Amino acid sequence: MRQRSVAVGLSHAMLACPEWAFDALVDACGRALGVRPGWLWPLVDGVLGAYRRPPLDAHRELALWIEASDDFQSAFVAAREAGRVITLARLETVAASMAPTSLAVPSIAGLGELADFLEVLPSQLDWLTDTVHWNRRTPRGRLHHYGYDWLVRPGRTPRLLEVPTPRMRRVQRLVLREILGRLPLNDAAHGFVPGRSAATGAAAHVGAQTVITLDLRTFFARVPARRVFSVFRQAGYPEGVAHALTGLCTHAVPPWVGARMPAGGSSENRAALRRAISASHLPQGSPTSPALSNLAVRRLDSRLSGWAAASGATYTRYADDLAFSGDGMRGRAAAAFIAGAERIVRDEGHLLNGSKTSIAGRGARQTVTGLVVNDSVAVDRPYFDELKAILHNCAAHGPRSQNRAGHPDFRAHLLGRLAWVESVSPSRGERLRREFDRIDWS
Repeated sequence: MRQRSVAVGLSHAMLACPEWAFDALVDACGRALGVRPGWLWPLVDGVLGAYRRPPLDAHRELALWIEASDDFQSAFVAAREAGRVITLARLETVAASMAPTSLAVPSIAGLGELADFLEVLPSQLDWLTDTVHWNRRTPRGRLHHYGYDWLVRPGRTPRLLEVPTPRMRRVQRLVLREILGRLPLNDAAHGFVPGRSAATGAAAHVGAQTVITLDLRTFFARVPARRVFSVFRQAGYPEGVAHALTGLCTHAVPPWVGARMPAGGSSENRAALRRAISASHLPQGSPTSPALSNLAVRRLDSRLSGWAAASGATYTRYADDLAFSGDGMRGRAAAAFIAGAERIVRDEGHLLNGSKTSIAGRGARQTVTGLVVNDSVAVDRPYFDELKAILHNCAAHGPRSQNRAGHPDFRAHLLGRLAWVESVSPSRGERLRREFDRIDWS
């Protein structure tokens, strides 16, 4: 009998045991095997050392622990040498359960409960989670969960928008509202967080002697499914439920989408993007991706916060924009600091966009997420002047004359830029709003 099957049988026997105690677990494993070989005693002792409580939320994890243990492996080696086979006499059925948690998340112990929570049929849940990647392997059609739109960026690698269907979007919004929105974040995260913004992140760096900004390359696409799975496991969900939730919130792009990537960017960056989107990742366009991106990089935020604190510096992150500030980061010290930060970023599975690295002292214009932070948080003057000129020309010559980038909804685009200024500087925003109100959109 295969080792994995025996390990699963022993894990089920232990988890079905009413008492998580040495003698009771040895008896339960003995019933599962039909015999009580000597290696059961040290095996059970090891399990109790590794798990202080029965891991009813982690059936697979316990089975893998048993299979990898020295006592279990030695037993199979000895059996082979003696010409014997280790088999199961019985297999217990065990129901999964939530891990103990203080988080205010809904209790979902199994896939049936998950289907009820999402208000879908069990068969629909299997289709939506797509844990075997049917969408990646099958031709385009109405059963696919995403539409795709490549955004061309002159001189840069194109960006892929993966837009969920209305059904998938409804389910993802429910997961966002009821689960992800209730999970704690690192204090360094300022993007996609209620009550925080680019302005709150920038404010942490006002008046610093040196400001260093770094940029993460293809941020969403480089958050893998295993990190998303960990988020749901840490929230207390059992393995099967966490696996299904991960399937709902990640996506692997079909090959034909990558093959249609428009021109732009270096061959290295294009190849890296193709690799990232072909594996399960956070789709840019899904309502759950912004929150999950913050949750999945909590360890990155913790490590970078610690790295900054060790140098007497401050760290914040707004989506893929990393910012550090302090008084001792100059010259070689700044280079060494950046090298250390990059090691942490790489170790956590991400890459830096070296062309966007910036070091600015007090004598230069210090910006964080496009906001000037030398003396106070302010909108970058060139940005303000450019937007003011565009709005003035729209009023004078019509908006069509200024839509040089071909935005499909130019009015909404300008309103977004205007709202950005208003959120940081209401007085400047009011001046721009008057220019906007002069535009004839008819």
